Amino acid sequence: MTNLAIFAAGCFWGIEEKFLSQLGVLNTEVGYIGGITKNPNYQDVCIGNTEHAEAVRVKFDSRVISYESLLKLFFEIHDPTTLNRQGPDIGTQYRSEIFCLDEDQYLIADTFKRNLNNDKFNGNIVTSISMAGTFWIAEEYHQKYIRKKKNMIL
Repeated sequence: MTNLAIFAAGCFWGIEEKFLSQLGVLNTEVGYIGGITKNPNYQDVCIGNTEHAEAVRVKFDSRVISYESLLKLFFEIHDPTTLNRQGPDIGTQYRSEIFCLDEDQYLIADTFKRNLNNDKFNGNIVTSISMAGTFWIAEEYHQKYIRKKKNMIL
């Protein structure tokens, strides 16, 4: 069964590649979500005046990989304890956030985060969980960016 999930965890290039390499992930798209501007573009998002996060929308086969497995990967591939920052990237567009597409995802994500926060992070997780609004697909040159760059180097 095909499902979607949306995650923000810093620069979307790296997180897209991590999700795309998982068995059961059928496709990914990077884009912008959680902001106030319609049709945002990369330049506006980088300036920080749109309130959007860089995010990846993951299309997955839930018979092969579960939403919980995607959540586990999400929390492993970035630092969920840094507010509006991942590595050298600073700004609200690099925030840690899970954008849920329905109430089931919200409940699963909330439970997963609470358990992880208690068991491993001593209450320091700053990741937000919210219901998804419009996901704006980023410019074509951002899609599968790391794979495009690898092909250019070879």
